[in-house]
Amino acid sequence: MSYMALYRKFRPDSFDDVKGQDHIVTTLRNQIKAERLGHAYLFTGTRGTGKTTIAKLLAKAVNCEHPVDGNPCNECAMCKAIQAQASMNVIEIDAASNNGVDNIREIVEEVRYSPTEGKYKVYIIDEVHMLSTGAFNALLKTLEEPPAYVIFILATTEVHKIPITILSRCQRYDFHRITIDDIAARLQELMDKEHIDVEEKALRYVAKAGDGSLRDALSLLDQCIAFYLGKTLTYENVLDVLGTVDIEVFARLLRYIRKGSVSECIMLLEELIINGRELGQFTIDFTWYLRNLLLAKASDDIEDILEVSKEQLELLKQEAKSCDMELLIRFIRIFSDLSNQVKYATQKRVVIEVALVKLCKPMMETDLESLLQRVSDLEEKIEHGVTISGNAPVEESVNTEPEIPVELPKAISEDLKLVAQNWRDIINRVGAPEKMTLISAKVVPGEGNMITLLFESKVDESYINREAQLSKISKAIQDVIHKEVQIRTKTVSSKNELNRYPDLTKLIKKVPIEYVD
Repeated sequence: MSYMALYRKFRPDSFDDVKGQDHIVTTLRNQIKAERLGHAYLFTGTRGTGKTTIAKLLAKAVNCEHPVDGNPCNECAMCKAIQAQASMNVIEIDAASNNGVDNIREIVEEVRYSPTEGKYKVYIIDEVHMLSTGAFNALLKTLEEPPAYVIFILATTEVHKIPITILSRCQRYDFHRITIDDIAARLQELMDKEHIDVEEKALRYVAKAGDGSLRDALSLLDQCIAFYLGKTLTYENVLDVLGTVDIEVFARLLRYIRKGSVSECIMLLEELIINGRELGQFTIDFTWYLRNLLLAKASDDIEDILEVSKEQLELLKQEAKSCDMELLIRFIRIFSDLSNQVKYATQKRVVIEVALVKLCKPMMETDLESLLQRVSDLEEKIEHGVTISGNAPVEESVNTEPEIPVELPKAISEDLKLVAQNWRDIINRVGAPEKMTLISAKVVPGEGNMITLLFESKVDESYINREAQLSKISKAIQDVIHKEVQIRTKTVSSKNELNRYPDLTKLIKKVPIEYVD
C-alpha cells in the first residue's frame, strides 16, 4: 500500500480531535445537538487551520444515523460512505478550477432534488473567493433560500474578496492561527502513535515553522522524518532539513552588526550559504529574533507571548540587557523590508549583504533612525574618552597647507567658561537632529556673552540658524548654567580657515577659571 502523508492519515474523525478552534467546534456541536442548523456557513482563516476538516465533520455529523454528543459515530453506513468519499450527499467543489457561471448553475439545478439517503445534501465550496462575479450572482438566490435539506459551507482564505451580499447570508466563523503549544502537543501525540522518536525541542521548532498551520507543520515534520528515517529526529536534524538557522547564530550576527564589523557579518552569511541555509527564511527568522529581543527588553513578564523554550528565553533576556530599544526597532524595520525584497530578488545574497553593510555603517543613510544611531554611537565613544571629530576621518597623502596658529582671545567671560565646561550637557538637552548637527560645530568665544557656532557645512549652518533651533539651544544653556548667552552662526570655506578660530571647549582647559563669590 502506498504511503499516506501525515496530514491526510491523521485528519480528525471527530470534533474532539480538532485543535485550536474550540470556539467554532463548541458552537457547531451545540447546533447539531439542538437541531438548530444554519443553511449557509462561511469558514474563513489562514491555510491549514481546519476549515475543510471541520466542513467534512459537519457534513458527517448532520447525516449520521447515531450521533454521539454532536459527533459523528463513524460506524453507520452514512459515516463510512462520507469518509470514503462515496456519498452523493456531500459534494466538494474547488472554486479555483470551477469558478464559472455554468458550474454554479449546475449546483442550482442539483439543489432541487432531495437526497436519496440521509437527511442533508451538503455542498462544500473551497476557495470560494475565486468565483467570478457572475457565478456569485448565480449562487445568490439559492444561497439565501435553499431547500430545507441543503446546507452550503463556503471556505476561503481571503474573505475580503467575497461580495457583501454573500457574506450577509452566511453564518461566519473565523478560524484562528493554532498556537505553537497546541501544534507541538498534536505532533507529539501523532509521533507516539507512529512510534517515532523526536526531540521535544525539534517538535517545537517544527510547530513554530508551521506559522499557525497544523497542516504545514505536519508536512514539514513528514519531510524531516523521511530524511532521517529510522533515526531519532533531533533539533539539529530539523535545522539541516529545513535550511534554517539556530538562535545562537542570530546572536552572533547581532553582535557583529552592533560592533560595525562588516567583514564578520559577510563571513557569517557566507558560512550560512555554504551550509545550505535558505536566505529568505533566514531574513524572516532573524526578524522574529529581533522582535523577541525587543519584547524581552520591554517587559519582564513576556514568557507567554514569546512562545520559546526556557533556555532560549534566558538567552534572549541576557542579550536584551545590552541592546538599545530604538536600535532594535530600526533593525526590525530594515529586515522587515528586506524580507519582501529577498522574496522577489534574483540575487538574494547581494540584497542581504547590502542591508548588512547599511546596518553596520549607519552614516551611509540619512533617515532619522540612522541619525539617532549615529548620535548614540558618538555618545558611547565620548563616554569612553574617544575624541570625536566633526568630520569623518580621511587619509591625506600630502598636507601642503601649514596650520595657522590659534590666537587666544584677551578675555573670556565667566558665563562663556561655564558654557564650555557644560557644553556636552547642553547639547544633550536639545533634540536629536540639532544634537547631531551641534556635535560637528566648533564653539568660538566672542565679546561679552556671545558665542559663535562655526560650521564647515552650509547645510548644517542653515539648519541651526533658524529661530526654532536657536531657541532650543538658548533654553538648553539657560537650563544648565542659569545665564543667558547670545548665539550666532557662521560658515567657513575650508579646514584651514576653521583652524584660525579658537575652540572654546578646549580653551577652558588652558585658562584658569576663577569664581567670584
